[in-house]
Amino acid sequence: MRKIYLTSLALLLALMHLAFLQGGTVYAQQDPPPEECLSCFSCSIVALPIIVIMVIIVIFLINIALLVWVARDAKIRGMDNPVIWMLLVFFTGFIGLIIYLLARTQGYIIICENCNNKKLEILSKCPHCEK
Repeated sequence: MRKIYLTSLALLLALMHLAFLQGGTVYAQQDPPPEECLSCFSCSIVALPIIVIMVIIVIFLINIALLVWVARDAKIRGMDNPVIWMLLVFFTGFIGLIIYLLARTQGYIIICENCNNKKLEILSKCPHCEK
């Protein structure tokens, strides 16, 4: 899982570097006379799609990380079906996350003595090893 995060972070940094590299060539030139100021407008037209794509990628990565966290947390807390909670957060976004946070089982997380996985303290059975 950590490799996926590192790969997506490297891809995001490469895209940001490309966007700044494109903008850097414009700033390295001499200042244009006032009547040629329309060239600045053309530069912003080129940079805008790159910035929009980067924002969409960041939002997508945050959404994926949020879905993984909800699924893991629901499993640790012994909730019936973590996939349903994941789908709720996926389709409703931030509102679904708030619903999940209000509806999840409250309590402290401890380590199971049998399988060394995390479980909710009030559960009699571990959701991982069922003991």
